[in-house]
Amino acid sequence: MTASTVSTASVWDRLEPLLPRVRKPVQYVGGERNATVTPWEDAEVHWALCYPDAYEVGLPNQGLMILYEVLNERPDALAERTYAVWPDLAALMREHGVPQFTVDGHRPVAAFDVLGVSFATELGYTNLLEILDLAGIPLHAADRTLDHPFVLAGGHAAFNPEPIADFVDLVALGDGEEVVGDITEVVKAAKAEGLDRWTTLERLAGVPGVYVPALYAVDYRADGTIAALRPVSPAAPARVHKRTTSDLDDWAYPKKPLVPMAETVHERMSVEIFRGCTRGCRFCQAGMITRPVRERSKQGISQMIETGLEASGYSEVGLLSLSSADHSEIGDIAKGLADRYEGTGTGLSLPSTRVDAFNVDLAEELTRSGRRSGLTFAPEGGSERLRRVINKMVSEEELIRTVSTAYEHGWRQVKLYFMCGLPTETDEDVMQIATMAHEVVRAGRRASGRGDVRTTVSIGAFVPKPHTPFQWAAQTAPEVVDSRLRKLREGINSEKSLGRNIGLRYHDGQPSLIEGLLSRGDRRVGAVIEAVWRDGGHFDGWSEYFSFERWERAAAEQLAPTGVDLFWFTTRERDQHEVLPWDHLDSGLDRGWLWDDWQDALDSREQDDCRWTPCFDCGVCPQMGTEIQIGPTAGPMAPGRSLPLTPVETRTSTPVHNPRLQS
Repeated sequence: MTASTVSTASVWDRLEPLLPRVRKPVQYVGGERNATVTPWEDAEVHWALCYPDAYEVGLPNQGLMILYEVLNERPDALAERTYAVWPDLAALMREHGVPQFTVDGHRPVAAFDVLGVSFATELGYTNLLEILDLAGIPLHAADRTLDHPFVLAGGHAAFNPEPIADFVDLVALGDGEEVVGDITEVVKAAKAEGLDRWTTLERLAGVPGVYVPALYAVDYRADGTIAALRPVSPAAPARVHKRTTSDLDDWAYPKKPLVPMAETVHERMSVEIFRGCTRGCRFCQAGMITRPVRERSKQGISQMIETGLEASGYSEVGLLSLSSADHSEIGDIAKGLADRYEGTGTGLSLPSTRVDAFNVDLAEELTRSGRRSGLTFAPEGGSERLRRVINKMVSEEELIRTVSTAYEHGWRQVKLYFMCGLPTETDEDVMQIATMAHEVVRAGRRASGRGDVRTTVSIGAFVPKPHTPFQWAAQTAPEVVDSRLRKLREGINSEKSLGRNIGLRYHDGQPSLIEGLLSRGDRRVGAVIEAVWRDGGHFDGWSEYFSFERWERAAAEQLAPTGVDLFWFTTRERDQHEVLPWDHLDSGLDRGWLWDDWQDALDSREQDDCRWTPCFDCGVCPQMGTEIQIGPTAGPMAPGRSLPLTPVETRTSTPVHNPRLQS
C-alpha cells in the first residue's frame, strides 16, 4: 500500500469565494474552539471522520467527537472532520471543481487514508454517495485503488450494513474507541510494507469488530430469501463479533468538546454517564446492541464535567445515556453537581428520562440552578396492553404521578413520546394516547395550580430493527399509520379545553417505510440507494428533500429483476428459520433468545431488567466476555473547584429545516 497521489493542499482559496453565495456559510469555515489541525507530515495515517448530515446535526455528535480526540492524541495519526454539504454549495463545488473537504484543514477528503462515516440513521445512506461523488472517490468499493481511502462505516445504523455493502470497504461493529486504534496500526503497517489494497483488506478483516463485505458472497433461494452468506477468503471469519469498550473511566472523552461556529441542534457540554441498557424494550435497537450496561463512576463523571466546562465555556451540562435516570447513583451525582455549580449559572439536564426513574429529589436537584430544561418521557405505547407487548413497563398511574411531580416543581411543559404502528397495535391503542394526554394536562393543572401547562405529544412511526426481538415483525403500512394519526388528532381536539394545551408532532409513515427497507434490506437494496441518489436523492432525513415517489419508483425498477419488492422487505413478517441479512454479524445477543422474546411479546409477557434480577440468558456477557458494571462507586464524589465560567451563548434549538417532523 502506498500513499495517495491526491494533493493534500487546502482547497480554501477555491472554496472561500463560493461561500457568500450559500446559506449559512459559517458552517464550512472551521476554526471551532478545541478543533485540531495537525501538520500532514507529522502523521503516518490520516483519517477523515464524516457525519453524513448537515454540520448543525453532525457537530454535536458524541461518537464522532470522541473518535476525533482519540485519534488526534495518537502520535502516528491525525483526524479531521467532514459533513454533508447542502445542495446549494454542492452545486457550486461541482461547477468550480472543488472537492469534498474537511472543515479543519480544508483538505480534500480523497487524500486521506481512511474515510470513517458514522451512521445514526439509515436515511443517511444517500448522503454517503453524495459525499463520495463530491470527493472523487468511486462509489463502488470494487472500483477503488491505492489512490483512494478505505471507506469505513460505523454507528448504530451500520449493524446491518448489507444495503451499503457495495459502497464501503469495511464496517466497525460496536464501540469505536479501541477499534480505530487497531485499524490505524494495520493501515500504517500496510503503507510501510507497500501492500496492495486486497491484502490490506484481508488484514483488516482480522481486527476484532471489523467486517469487510467484499470478503463475503450471498446466495439466494428461488423465493428471494437468503440461502447463505459465506466468506470467500480464508482471512474472513464466519461471524464478526462487535467490539465492547469496558471501563468507561479509562476513556474519558471528549475532554475538550468542540464548540460550534454555527447554530447546532444541541449546544451544551455533554457527558455519557453510562453505556448500554438492560430494560429490554423490544423495539429499541440501541438498547440491545450496546449491552451490557457500563456505568461511569461518580468521580469519573465529576472530572469529565469539570474538564469539559473549563475547556468549552458551556453553561449547560447534559448527562447522557439511553436512560440517564437509571444510573445506579444518579441521586448522588445530581446532588454533587448541583452543590458544586450552585451560583455559577450552570444548568443540569437529563435529556433521556424514564417515567419510573424520575422522582422528587431528582427534580429538585435538576432545578436548583433556577433553569429548567425540557423534560421528555417516553411511554411509547398508548395502552397498557401494548406497553406489555413492547416491554415498556410503565403504567398510566406512574406516568400521571411523574408528570405531576414535574409540574409541581416548576416545569410548565412536558413532552411525551409514543410510537405508532407497533406489533399487534389497534386503532384503540393509539386513541388511548389522546386519553392519556388529556389526563396529563388535568394532572398538571392540579399540581401547579395554573392553567397554562402544556404537553407535547410526539409520535414516531415504528420501524423494526435488526438485532431486536422485533426483527421478524411485519412493518405497518404507511396508510394505516397515517390513518391512525388522523384519528389521534381528532381525539386530542375532541375536548377543546384540554386539546388547546396539547401539541401534536408526528412522523409520516412513508419515510419510515423507506427506513424499514434500509434497516432490514440486503445487498440487493444497494441498487435502489444508488438509483435514488442518481435521481437527485439526498438529505432523506429532512422532510423537504425526502421523496417517497422517488424511492418507490427506484425500488420498483431495481428490485423487479430479483423477484422481490419494497413491501417484501418491509410489511412481510419473517419466520424463525429465515436467514436474515445480518445473521453473520454478532451483537452478542443469542438468536434463540431474541426469538423467544418475540414470542413473549406476541403473548404480552414482560421481561425484567437483568441489572436487578438474575440473568435471563440474552447471551451478551458470556459471548462478549463482558459483564454489567454498576455502582456503588467507592468513596464520595470528588469536590472539585468552583469554575470561573465564561459561558458561550447556549440555545435550545432545532434545525431551521426540522427533519421529518410535521405540526
